[in-house]
Amino acid sequence: MVLHLHLFPSASLQFLNDLSWKLIFPCYWLLDHLVASFVSTTQEKRQCSQDPCASLTPCVLLSTPLYLLLIVLWLPFALLGFLVWAPLQTVRRPYLYSHRRVNAREPQREWKPQGRSYCFSSANVCLLPDALSRVNNLSDTQGRAREVGRRICNGATRPQIKIYIDSPTNSSVSANSFSSLGLQQGAGISQVSSTDYKPVEQQEEQQGLPDCPLHVAGVQISIPEQAKVVAGGEGSPDSCVTSQESLTRVHSGNGGVSTNSLSHHTSALTNANGYKPGCFNGSFDHEISAFFPANLDFLCLQEVFDKQAEVKLRRELHSYFPFILSDVGRYAWKGCCSRFKCLNSGLLLASRYPILDADYYCYPNGQGEDALAAKGVLCAKVLLGKSPNDQRIVGYIACTHLHSIEGDSVVRFEQLDLLLECGIIFRKATKRQRDQIAFDVVMGDLNSDNCSSDDKLEQQHRIFRHYKDPCRLGPREDQPWALGTLLNISALYNEDVSTPENMQKVMEHEEARKEYLVYPVGKKQCSKKKGQKTPLRGNGRRIDYILYSEEVQPPGWKVAVEEYSFITQLATLTDHLPVSMRLAVSTGVEVS
Repeated sequence: MVLHLHLFPSASLQFLNDLSWKLIFPCYWLLDHLVASFVSTTQEKRQCSQDPCASLTPCVLLSTPLYLLLIVLWLPFALLGFLVWAPLQTVRRPYLYSHRRVNAREPQREWKPQGRSYCFSSANVCLLPDALSRVNNLSDTQGRAREVGRRICNGATRPQIKIYIDSPTNSSVSANSFSSLGLQQGAGISQVSSTDYKPVEQQEEQQGLPDCPLHVAGVQISIPEQAKVVAGGEGSPDSCVTSQESLTRVHSGNGGVSTNSLSHHTSALTNANGYKPGCFNGSFDHEISAFFPANLDFLCLQEVFDKQAEVKLRRELHSYFPFILSDVGRYAWKGCCSRFKCLNSGLLLASRYPILDADYYCYPNGQGEDALAAKGVLCAKVLLGKSPNDQRIVGYIACTHLHSIEGDSVVRFEQLDLLLECGIIFRKATKRQRDQIAFDVVMGDLNSDNCSSDDKLEQQHRIFRHYKDPCRLGPREDQPWALGTLLNISALYNEDVSTPENMQKVMEHEEARKEYLVYPVGKKQCSKKKGQKTPLRGNGRRIDYILYSEEVQPPGWKVAVEEYSFITQLATLTDHLPVSMRLAVSTGVEVS
């Protein structure tokens, strides 16, 4: 397969597409803003109630006739543009591959003979046209797109912290709220916000500085040289700065200070093989984090529908991810039976590793308003490195977004079948004889959870026999620490969840988070044992998934989850909680 660097096979077709869209866009923009002016978010309503002068009603009354007049005047040009644009979509390629030159100063991610770990994250960012976003209580799609990209990159570029346990009474460190860590003595630690943290490039004169140890309540936190951020002058107490997630609450032997039942860490150290000890024994860390994970390798986003927002988001993400697949899907009538598509698939895949092959498959069975979007699956093959005998080490990733209308379980069940079939077709088409597959991962919004009685059909699907869900124990039985990822849109701007740190604290407490999560539909119960049903304990609807397969690796290789996180860094920017997973890959070769 050939990666598509351009959406059209020739420059002339690309020019015609751009020209026709410029004729359509003014009418689209005016209509979007006209409808959006009649749909207020709860934040705007609150501002109007507090300050009557902030009411937008007079502006709406004055602007509506102007919008309507301009739409009528521009409509003939928009229709002309549409007559050119629609036929061009039959030759449009299914995605745009963009890449930037890898910076030589970026950390190397070479394949190790014994294996290594990889970090995946998935998020539904709801970047719809502004009028549609407001239906989900979100506004300013363009501004949110920039901020989403900025926050993701800020989280991923945080320092990689090494944590050493000195005290015999302290056995673990949990990556949670900075504010809950009891700092009685001055440790020279500067707090960094999950929305404001920015990486600072290392200067040559810093390389000679020794590691800066931070002692907090018996825990020694050592920041490697390459991860230092200079905040003050040389030798100043603030010259070593770390992130909130890395300066974490301590679980002490006398009861500690943590009240978080959803966060658990098996070990804070990685061994010489590059992954945490014990992860292949079935134990792994799980947490609610105010940050995207450091050194994030692969990112799958859903609902990146708006074209302008997609460009802004891609520009921000390229500051961290060299390789991106965007503008995925089809428009007009091609590719998904004869149904007209107003929106593409909304999928975006960003990678720190080179993408070798990619393909997109459209789901042909969308119903209702969902049929207006070209939802499907984006499959990609990435190059992870080469083995000592010069064999390529590759990984497979599938990103998807399933049918969203409640009650249409049969549609989603069929799409899960197609998801499996498309993955098999793609692997067969792209696998080379000497390729060694390290992982096969599926990410995305499946729009069904594992506890709702209305989602029984999806819960029994065979995909869960071929792929493992770290949060799932079985049909209608989740891990006790698993958290819902669908937020209550009416409470998005409440002060308690208006920042990543505030939302993290709320989500850590079972009672507090009940106001802010959407719960399973139907019978609000989730089985604990066969034949026994107990009330749901406030964990919410978990519809965003990261699944991995153990069936594609060479003999002797193993994969295991090292960490799983629910992320609050996109607070007020989307109506979903992102999820992340760090997957360890072992070749069976041990190093001493």
